[in-house]
Amino acid sequence: MADNDQHAGDGPAGHDRAAARIDTSKPSVSRVYDVMLGGKDNYAVDRHVAEAALRIAPDAPAAAKSNRAFLQRVVRHLAAEAGIRQFLDIGSGLPTQGNVHEVAQQVAPESRVVYVDNDPIVLVHGRALLARNGSTTVVEADIRDPEAILADPAVTALIDFGQPVALLLLGILHHLNDQEKPEDIAARLRAALPSGSYLALSHFHNPGPAMPEVSAQADSAEKLFNEHLGTGRWRTRDEIMTFFGDLPLIEPGLVPLPEWRPNPGEVFEPGITYHTFVGGVARKP
Repeated sequence: MADNDQHAGDGPAGHDRAAARIDTSKPSVSRVYDVMLGGKDNYAVDRHVAEAALRIAPDAPAAAKSNRAFLQRVVRHLAAEAGIRQFLDIGSGLPTQGNVHEVAQQVAPESRVVYVDNDPIVLVHGRALLARNGSTTVVEADIRDPEAILADPAVTALIDFGQPVALLLLGILHHLNDQEKPEDIAARLRAALPSGSYLALSHFHNPGPAMPEVSAQADSAEKLFNEHLGTGRWRTRDEIMTFFGDLPLIEPGLVPLPEWRPNPGEVFEPGITYHTFVGGVARKP
């Protein structure tokens, strides 16, 4: 595997070009998520969407934080228990505390991490954060073009697809509409993983008739997201399971995020969004 060469567009000129493409007139999924996490890398238009979401689900920030905590537990488990040393995080969002590389490299300093996102603001902030980390990089690319991600020189400089990889698809597939065929995209990414790899996934969930009140809340949230962001699908359990293909899930399976291997003594109280955000991890035999 080659040394980590700079990705096209790196350096001051690339940074300036990325910054120039940040559109502050339209809400961004990454920035709305940043609002929910209590971050500062967002604009009024993003806060407007977040405020509307909070009227439907006042505990939405707790859901966002649960997703972040899920990511950290998954990465820690895969680095410490499964021996994974390569992480490909697609739809990574804006950097915040407890990023993948921080968790993984605390366990195993030799861990290599590639972040992928299609929002130029992620590129700007990510590259500033990682300026001195030669085993971690951020790539601007879109999950809708998995081939481009898998062939990107910055990805292949750090990720050796001949060795086990952790593919992280956290909070990203629910921003692909059905006509964009997210199941095909997930299948292509799974196919690129060698034996011994892991797929970690979190997704908005609609429990359907079994929980009518929760299902109605999920329907309202889906309508809001599509009106303001143009994306957002709260899928059924069966729909979410298709993204894992035939890969067997490790315990405890696909569950509400706080239930995935909580830390000892960790206490959580189910809120409105508890059953509408689920996650799981599967291993490729």
